[in-house]
Amino acid sequence: MSHTRELPGLLARLDGLSEWLGRGLSWLVLAMMLIQFLIVVLRYAFSINSIPMQESVMYLHATLFMLAASYTLRHDGHVRVDIFYRGMSARGKAWVDLLGTLLLLMPVMIFVILVSLGYVGKSWAILEGSPDSGGIPGVFLLKTLIPAFAGLMILQGLVEAGRNVLILTGRIDPDAESPEQHEEHL
Repeated sequence: MSHTRELPGLLARLDGLSEWLGRGLSWLVLAMMLIQFLIVVLRYAFSINSIPMQESVMYLHATLFMLAASYTLRHDGHVRVDIFYRGMSARGKAWVDLLGTLLLLMPVMIFVILVSLGYVGKSWAILEGSPDSGGIPGVFLLKTLIPAFAGLMILQGLVEAGRNVLILTGRIDPDAESPEQHEEHL
C-alpha cells in the first residue's frame, strides 16, 4: 500500500479549489462582524438605520455558508451521526462515504440545481432587487448562490468519491499523516 494521501491531477486541483475558496471566504466572517458592530453602534448611539448595511450582513452570511459548504465537506465537518461510523475501519468508512456521496449527496445536489434554475432564471430576468426601499439591488445574485452551492458540492463530492475509491483500491493510505490534517480529537 502506498503511504500517501495525495490525490492525482484533476482531483487534487478540485480539492485545492475547495480549500482555497473556503480559506478565502473565511474573511467574510470578519467583515460580517465589523459591519454588524457598526450597525449596532450607528443604531443605538446615533439613531441611524441602514438597510443596505443590514442586508450586506445577510448577503455575506449567505455567501459564506453557501460557497464554503464544499470546504466543510472537504474537511469532513458536516454533522454526522456516527454511532457506528466512528468504530469502522478506514475501508468501512470509505465504503460509507462513497455510497453516501453517490446515493445521497449527488442526487440531492442535482435536484437542487434542477429545481433552482427556474427560480434563479426568473430573478435574473427582472434583475430582482431588494423588497426594501434603499436595499441592495442584487437579490438575483443572492439567489445565484443556490445552484453555485450545489455545483461546488458536486465537484467536491466527486473529489471525495475519488478519494474513497483510491482508499478502497489501496492507492492511497487514509492513515498516512498529511501536513494539512487538522482533525480534532476529544
